[in-house]
Amino acid sequence: MKNVSQMEKKADHVIKKNQIKWNNSYSMGIKIIDDQHRKVLDVANDLLKYVPKDEKSEREFFKEMVGQVVDYIKVHFATEEGIMLAIKYPGYEEHKKNHEIFIQKVVKNIKDYDAGNRAAIRNFSNFTRKWVLTHITLMDAKYIEFFRKMNINKPDGKQFMQGYNIVATAPGVIPFI
Repeated sequence: MKNVSQMEKKADHVIKKNQIKWNNSYSMGIKIIDDQHRKVLDVANDLLKYVPKDEKSEREFFKEMVGQVVDYIKVHFATEEGIMLAIKYPGYEEHKKNHEIFIQKVVKNIKDYDAGNRAAIRNFSNFTRKWVLTHITLMDAKYIEFFRKMNINKPDGKQFMQGYNIVATAPGVIPFI
């Protein structure tokens, strides 16, 4: 019995160690974007914490988590791309292509799982966590910096994001009103 308890503690430690906790270094300074980034990290952490039971419950869990990521992606990518189009961000095409690559990899993970690769859950969790952090710290930081510079140079001296009303929207809709 002691060995099982020690193994459970070790497993809990590994899970906690690999989870990503949100910190301010990930913040873009745009509440809606930060909230969306937090959501996908939460889903990735939920995937990491999952302990497989039987194959049926595992399949249901994976389907639910993938559904949450897909729902997030539709809104989040539309939000980001809408901001980039509105500010005429010169890196829009590269950023959009990065989003498309993410979608392709999500589809590949789904296909791998459907083909019987049960490790796809862990692969999906690891991929999602790494991609989001890399995307936030490299790709998103570029368009946010561009936006900040654009706003800093406004003649009225208004603060970053002032005058922009950003709302969550359906996919394909520019999130400004």
